[in-house]
Amino acid sequence: MDGRARMTLAATVLGAPDARALAAFYQRLLGWKVRDDEPDWVALRAPDDSAGLSFQTEADYARPKWPSAPGEQQMMMHLDIEVDDLDAAGAHAVAAGAVLADHQPQDDVRVYLDPAGHPFCLFVRED
Repeated sequence: MDGRARMTLAATVLGAPDARALAAFYQRLLGWKVRDDEPDWVALRAPDDSAGLSFQTEADYARPKWPSAPGEQQMMMHLDIEVDDLDAAGAHAVAAGAVLADHQPQDDVRVYLDPAGHPFCLFVRED
């Protein structure tokens, strides 16, 4: 080792007006199990025990604007989710509670908004 401490990414944390509601959406979308469930914090575990998703209630949560616009709350990040069938995955996302974004910047990627307004992208990897 080079003297640095070992570091492992454990989770990406999304802020929300209601952590449990947003975690429930991603649980429906991804099929992941709940690892931790507290009143203002929920963590989902990836099936392979790699980095999961966590959700934190934020009292002053401001929904991000997609696409970004001057003077509006900017998105701080988004999730890229690889799928094997874009149309089927999109239908599943909508059934889970997502909304197809009005602005679609690429033909081979679909941008959706989760119930708290976080954009996420569904895509099929082209090899």
